[in-house]
Amino acid sequence: MPSLPKNVRIGRNGRIGILKKIPRDLWQHPRYIDKAKVIERSTGSSNEEDGVKIAMSMLAMLESEFEQVRAELAGELLDTRQDAENRDLVSATLTSRATAPMPLKSSAEKGSSARQRSQVGEETRRDIIDAAMKEFAEKGLIGARVDDIAARTRTTKPMIYYHFGSKEKLYATVMEEAYGGVRRQEQGLRLDDLPPESAMQRLVEVTFDHHATHPEHVRLVCVENMERARHITGRPSMVQRNAIAIETVRALLERGEREGVFRPGINPWHLHLLMTSFCFIRVSNRYTWNAVFEKDLWDKDDIPLQRQLIVEAVLRYVRLDN
Repeated sequence: MPSLPKNVRIGRNGRIGILKKIPRDLWQHPRYIDKAKVIERSTGSSNEEDGVKIAMSMLAMLESEFEQVRAELAGELLDTRQDAENRDLVSATLTSRATAPMPLKSSAEKGSSARQRSQVGEETRRDIIDAAMKEFAEKGLIGARVDDIAARTRTTKPMIYYHFGSKEKLYATVMEEAYGGVRRQEQGLRLDDLPPESAMQRLVEVTFDHHATHPEHVRLVCVENMERARHITGRPSMVQRNAIAIETVRALLERGEREGVFRPGINPWHLHLLMTSFCFIRVSNRYTWNAVFEKDLWDKDDIPLQRQLIVEAVLRYVRLDN
C-alpha cells in the first residue's frame, strides 16, 4: 500500500485520521495552553481515497487556524484600551513600548502575563467579529460602517483595522465564520456512532436548527450572493472547509448503502442541496412569504411540523424501499 501523506494515518478502527503537532510558538495561546500538544482527529471514513481527501482538508483548516492564532498572539502586544486615531499611531505605540526599559519578571509572571494578553486579544477579536456579523447582516457590505461596528464593541476603529486590515477583510472573515459555524456543528455530531438512518435524521435536524437559530448567517449569505460571491471566491479555506460537508454526506450515504438501508446512486451534492434549501428559504423568505401568502413561516406552532417535514422528505428520498 502506498505511504500516506504527512500527518495522515490509519487509526485502530481502520478509519483515516490526522495527527498534527501544535507548533511550539503557539503553546501559550489559550486555545492550546491546557491541552495536549498534538491534535488527533478522525475523518470518519475508512475508504483510503476519500479519507485522505478529507484529512488533507482538515490539515489545511488547521494550518489556517494556526495562522489565525499567530496573528492573535502578535496582536497581544497591543494595549486593547489604546484609543489611537489610526493604525500608524498604534504601530508607533508598539515601537515605543519595545524600546522602553521593562522591569524584570519571573518566568511564572511572564507566563501568566502572556496568557492574560492572549486571552484579551482573542476576546477582542471575537467581540469584533460578533459585532461585524450583526452590522453586515443588517446593512450589507456597502451599507455597513467600521465606525458603527466599533460602536457595537468594547474596542476602537483603529483596533479593528489593526486586527483585520480593512472592512473587506473583516467581512471575508465574518463570512468564513458564518459558514464555519454549521461545519463545526456537523463535525461534532459523531454520526459514525449512530445507525445510518438515525445519523441522517440527526444531520438534517442540526441543519434545520442551525439555520433557525442563526438568521444573521442566512442574511449574510444572501448579501454575498448579491455580491456574486466575489469576497469568498478563491479562498482555499472556504473551499476546504465546506468540502467536508459534502464528504460527510457522501460517507453517510455510502455507509447506508453498504448496510442495505439507503438506495444506491444518490448524489451527495443534490442531497445537501435538498437539506439546506428548505432550511435556508424558510429564513431568507420569511417576510416575502408572509406578504404574499399571509403565512408566517416562523409561527411557533408550525416550526416542529416544518422540522419533521424536511426530516421525512430526506429519509424517504434516501431509503432503499422507495
